[in-house]
Amino acid sequence: MAEKQEKKQALVEHLLALRNVLLISVGAVVVAFVVIFCCAIDPLMAFIERPLVQRGISIIFTELSEGVMAKMKISLIAAVVVACPIIVWQVWRFVSPALYAHEKRTFWAVVLISALLFVTGAAFCYFAVYMLTVEFFISMGEGFGQMTPTLSSYIDNLFGFVVPFGLAFELPVALYITTKLGMTNYRMLASKRKFIILAVAIIAAILTPPDVVSQVMLIIPILLLFEISLIVVRIVQPKKNEEEAA
Repeated sequence: MAEKQEKKQALVEHLLALRNVLLISVGAVVVAFVVIFCCAIDPLMAFIERPLVQRGISIIFTELSEGVMAKMKISLIAAVVVACPIIVWQVWRFVSPALYAHEKRTFWAVVLISALLFVTGAAFCYFAVYMLTVEFFISMGEGFGQMTPTLSSYIDNLFGFVVPFGLAFELPVALYITTKLGMTNYRMLASKRKFIILAVAIIAAILTPPDVVSQVMLIIPILLLFEISLIVVRIVQPKKNEEEAA
């Protein structure tokens, strides 16, 4: 009876701790959202609109609430990014008591590398792929009329590029985790290379807007990351799994 009571108490404590994690994380996002929306939204919008403004193209909005909703969307996305360190720290405080010392080191390494890869992918997309795509489509459409994109469609199109690129750059981390869990190994991944290339092409076609330029610009870095991931997998793959795969 006492053991059952202890388990029930432990469960309640875990639920209370999880509630605190959620409350603090949501609170951090809300505070960051208010600060960004009130103080930093104009520089953010100028940065986002720069690919078109540099070409002398103005962005319009056709509904009364479109401008405000666009600013709120950008502020929310930026708030989540800004609050990420607090969210990660809260998750760490929740899970760290159950981790061994080497697992704690792995946790922080995975978090830092994941953040670096996502930022790298998003920056590569914005400064290289998206700029190139904008130039390509504007030049191809010249002479057929004046382009006046709406604010909401432009933002949706921009994040339709940036977010898939950021997620695609997480491939090495994903394969590292699946290898550590025994779900993948070097021999299996290397032998399925041609199928993986086909899958990458299909995923790129689904994630990116329907144009060849953005799809190719996503496929190339993903394939390079896949080859790098194979090296990582070969290094971190447990010796027992490697012998079983052989």
